[in-house]
Amino acid sequence: MITARQVAADVLARSRARAGFVAELVDDAFDTGGLRPPLGGADRRFVTQLVYGVMRRRATLDALIEPFLHKPLHALQDRVLDVLHLGAFQLAFLTHVPKHAAVHESVELAEHVGSPQAKGFLNGVLRRVSELITDQFTLRPGPDALPFEPHASPVTAVTGRYRKLNAPIFPDASADPIGYLSAAHSWPWWLAERWFNRFGLEECVRLGFHFNAAPPLWIRTNKLNVDREAYRLQLAASAIDCEPGEHPQSLRLVDSPGVRDLPGYEAGDFCVQDHSSMLVAAAAGTAALPGMRVLDLCSAPGGKTSHLAELMDNRGAIIACDIEPRRLDTVATLCRRLGIRIVTPHLIQENAEPPAGPFDAALVDAPCSNTGVLGRRPEVRWRIKPTEFQHLIRLQTKLLFQAIERVKPRGTIVYSTCSIEPEENEGVVKGVLRAMKHVKLEAERYAIPGRPSDGGYWARLRKS
Repeated sequence: MITARQVAADVLARSRARAGFVAELVDDAFDTGGLRPPLGGADRRFVTQLVYGVMRRRATLDALIEPFLHKPLHALQDRVLDVLHLGAFQLAFLTHVPKHAAVHESVELAEHVGSPQAKGFLNGVLRRVSELITDQFTLRPGPDALPFEPHASPVTAVTGRYRKLNAPIFPDASADPIGYLSAAHSWPWWLAERWFNRFGLEECVRLGFHFNAAPPLWIRTNKLNVDREAYRLQLAASAIDCEPGEHPQSLRLVDSPGVRDLPGYEAGDFCVQDHSSMLVAAAAGTAALPGMRVLDLCSAPGGKTSHLAELMDNRGAIIACDIEPRRLDTVATLCRRLGIRIVTPHLIQENAEPPAGPFDAALVDAPCSNTGVLGRRPEVRWRIKPTEFQHLIRLQTKLLFQAIERVKPRGTIVYSTCSIEPEENEGVVKGVLRAMKHVKLEAERYAIPGRPSDGGYWARLRKS
């Protein structure tokens, strides 16, 4: 019988091959026939915890493992390194897994990943890692109260909580702050350098804790079916705690069963959507009124598309575009569940132009670096490269131009990203405004990661 740890190892291997985002790979493993393990809800949560944790903390795990290797990390077989990461993650970050179980169960994965000869090696390294990690924790109550310790690993159960180590593993933050951030908070070096120069050490540490924690579950109540207070009472009747957010449709679930087990899932009473994303459609919704024709240029997976339809009272037309058929299918599936009838999916073939319009309004939720959602998309920090920004900026600018050209005079265009990088956000908007004098900026907003949800940006433009 397959185990949760084996599923986690297989998902990590598929992620390494860039077979999809981690969330999609976990879903495939349990829902759509990818691995089809006979496992239950608790196992799924454990798999998710393992996979997301290893992806988020890869550089930290490398720092914990490397002192006990006799060859460089890159010389290890990929799947053996995955097993080391899984074992080290359980030892360092999962207090509910006994150390002996973390070591033993990881060693037993050697046969599953096709390397039974590595059992002795895995056992030796993970035992040394377990000796390095203590059962003592410490809090850093303030900037001047406690230095960042090379003898302590940041954990995420409580913001500002560290687990003490028996040896100085991380660089000294005062002498090498970028090296410290890269290893202790698990960022690629270039991103640690970029953010340290922009934000400083204290804010980078706060971001590190935020991006390495499991993100909160936000849901958007479907205003076509139910108001927020009525749905909150449904949750309370099922003993599920939640808290309202700034947006009038938003609820943050303190703890919950699986999304599909929440009341009203099949009836379409809610949609999973981060709070910062709700604010984007709300910015467009002030101008996308019932009965209008709206272009959604980058619609998948459909959260903002469906939200726009709700704000339009399910009256009018939304042309939901994307370039990937599978992701476009998710838009149609979500809209069916929510009872939305005004969305028409539109596949844009390679090198083809978007629908000609004219439209009353347009939304451009542009492809971006995703640096505002590193906790929710943990693989992004390792996939994005600094050399990709120029390509992204050219694409973002092109999409915004296309949207503006297809909107009627006095129409509205909302541009948004899940990035916190200025050149992808206000940099793109300012460049377009310089080139198109008949377009004006009406409003813009940054969402700061962790306050209270994901990071991102939106700008609302008006065409004269």
